Amino acid sequence: EDAGRSEIDFLCRIIEAAIDAGARTINIPDTVGYAIPHQYAETIRQLLNRVPNADKAVFSVHCHNDLGLAVANSLAAVVAGARQVECTINGLGERAGNAALEEIVMAIKTREDLLGVHTRIDTPHILSTSRMVSGITGFPVQPNKAIVGANAFAHESGIHQDGVLKHRETYEIMSAQSVGWHTNKLSLGKLSGRNAFRSRLDELGIVLAGEAELNAAFARFKDLADKKHEIFDEDLQALVSDTLAEEAPEHFKLITLDVASKTGEVPQAQVVVSIDGAEHSANAQGSGPVDATFKAIESIASSEANLQLYSVNAITQGTDSQGEVTVRLEKGGRIVNGNGADTDILVASAKAYINALNLMQAGQKAHPQAADV
Repeated sequence: EDAGRSEIDFLCRIIEAAIDAGARTINIPDTVGYAIPHQYAETIRQLLNRVPNADKAVFSVHCHNDLGLAVANSLAAVVAGARQVECTINGLGERAGNAALEEIVMAIKTREDLLGVHTRIDTPHILSTSRMVSGITGFPVQPNKAIVGANAFAHESGIHQDGVLKHRETYEIMSAQSVGWHTNKLSLGKLSGRNAFRSRLDELGIVLAGEAELNAAFARFKDLADKKHEIFDEDLQALVSDTLAEEAPEHFKLITLDVASKTGEVPQAQVVVSIDGAEHSANAQGSGPVDATFKAIESIASSEANLQLYSVNAITQGTDSQGEVTVRLEKGGRIVNGNGADTDILVASAKAYINALNLMQAGQKAHPQAADV
């Protein structure tokens, strides 16, 4: 259960018996993140040296981040002889999380001279995978997160900026491109054409199923370009995700949203939502404009789902940035995350709630209001 705090003699006996019984991978977990690197490495060394049949199995490590040492402990274990690391994208996990895959992989790749091992991870896909996981789970990546955070390759100090321009390797121990960042920061705008749009999607590794999806995404792009002066890579990724979500079969679809919120008055929202093609409208008041919006949608949907999470993330900098909203709903033990993006944060919120409702509805019978038409 927790090898990090178990007696070494006991561990040796248990592991030997497990290997004799046919186990070919032995996991040595630091379940509550209590270990420190040199101690954890010594545990791995002793196990490899003292377990008679250790050569018949791969020793794996599973480190939690309660003391912020999950990655350090994992790497120390690799140096000591562990040959499998259990880790998660963005370091996700219970409590303080687990060892972050992207940090483990890039540490091994960057310091192969010291670690003497390698992985078969295709590192240019790390960033896009991180963003996909963030979108699915609803947990945004903090800007100062190593490897995949927005500031991971940013240099603010004047001396550093000058050094990067003259000799990038002085201040960057790995290239941004090696993990999927693009140094081409040329933004698109309302004058950008379809070919430029397609070309940028190709560069970002975004693959659309066909011309229909491309046309739908380009229409959304032109729409966004009318509202936002510059459109960056992050905008395109959110836009495509939003487009694909809307192109998928939907029970619920947002038609219009009208919100009134004044100082000293109770916010009100009026929504029109389509259910299987039939439009329904509702009004609601709330403690804030988002609360009023959700209550209005819920009065139409009658999902009886519980709102567990509402989070907002600015996709890029500036007041014209798109807001990316995640909504988590729970009903009967089933949990879904809905996402929505728009320059209007209330519209993004409504889209996210609707997206969550559609995911909740997937696989269920037709909504009862659909039969009323």
